[in-house]
Amino acid sequence: MSELVLVETADRIRTITFNRPEKKNALTQDMYSAAAAALDSANDDPSVRVCILTGTQGVFTAGNDIVDFTKRPPNFGKHDTPPVRKFMMALLNCQKPVIAAVDGLAIGIGVTLLLHCDLVVASDRAVFKTPFVDLALAPEFASSQLMPRIFGHAVAAELQLAKHVAAVAGDQVAVVALLVAVEQAVAAAADRGGVLDQQLRSGPEDLDAVVDRVRERFERVRAVLQLRHRDVDRVQLEEV
Repeated sequence: MSELVLVETADRIRTITFNRPEKKNALTQDMYSAAAAALDSANDDPSVRVCILTGTQGVFTAGNDIVDFTKRPPNFGKHDTPPVRKFMMALLNCQKPVIAAVDGLAIGIGVTLLLHCDLVVASDRAVFKTPFVDLALAPEFASSQLMPRIFGHAVAAELQLAKHVAAVAGDQVAVVALLVAVEQAVAAAADRGGVLDQQLRSGPEDLDAVVDRVRERFERVRAVLQLRHRDVDRVQLEEV
């Protein structure tokens, strides 16, 4: 794996760490590929029961590395699947529960990917921001549909209009399942992962049913992502 994406498996938990602190863990296409491979390989690895996605101390991820994307813009709809799509599809299709541990900044796709995780643990200094309006970009990977459903319209509008929401307002950020003190996000996520592992060992059928119910809300997203891009706007309009 890339040294910019650290992968460690211990106690049946695979921890995938965005490790580029000097750039606030801005994600390059190589980092997406490495993270996607780590998630995909977890599906067939019996030693992995839970995956954790996290960043370095004080920053989860600043989102896409704009310089990297400018040099190698992803070509959606072409023969080669862009790394960012490979990563998001690996996250969507991961057969193991995925827990995000967020400490500090989560910007852009750093927020979007949380919508597709099974659990989110955040420190009390976590801040969520989606700069789509600032950058004149369309919201990615169905976030414009998922945010109002998960956060409610008011918080979703605040996020998507280029403001930020702090995790300390935990009653607002409904995607956060557990709010912990600074520097405890990864430890808390590992603790949750250990609980899930124990449940998987003692009653896998029951836990599988719970995970299936959690992922039911994402089935619509899977369908949208597989549509041709020219059809996405039509589908969103039909739902309004």
